[in-house]
Amino acid sequence: MNYEETFVKTPCPVARACAVLGDKWALMLVRDAFDGVTRFSDFQKSTLAAKNILTTRLKKLVEDGIFMTRPASDGSAYQEYILSEKGRALFPLIVCLRQWGEANLFAPGETYSVLVDNETGAPVEKMQVRNAQGEIIEAEQSRRIPMTK
Repeated sequence: MNYEETFVKTPCPVARACAVLGDKWALMLVRDAFDGVTRFSDFQKSTLAAKNILTTRLKKLVEDGIFMTRPASDGSAYQEYILSEKGRALFPLIVCLRQWGEANLFAPGETYSVLVDNETGAPVEKMQVRNAQGEIIEAEQSRRIPMTK
């Protein structure tokens, strides 16, 4: 069994997610899709990925059900890549990664992008983990247990 097969069969949901999304290209493509990018050429301009890498990653994301393809909305011969329901469910992950990057990867005075609410123009509230009562909890206040789906 190879490395990726091991991740796909593990009982750990984090490892399984990494098997699908565990490289920077996958996450950058999902990020771009949330920003409205649908065309191969636009993904390439945004990520600066080589065509062969981009082709491979988009194909895998389609196979894994993160993206779907459809004919181009402008009627051209091209196809568009759009997020599936499974892909749209990644929005909190992308927001969390963005907010972690904002807080930890920029020097004072350095310019970066911020996610804002379209209606108010205010920055999106910082994501936090909460318990069933709505209280914010830290890592040491939680543990993982086995479950059967």
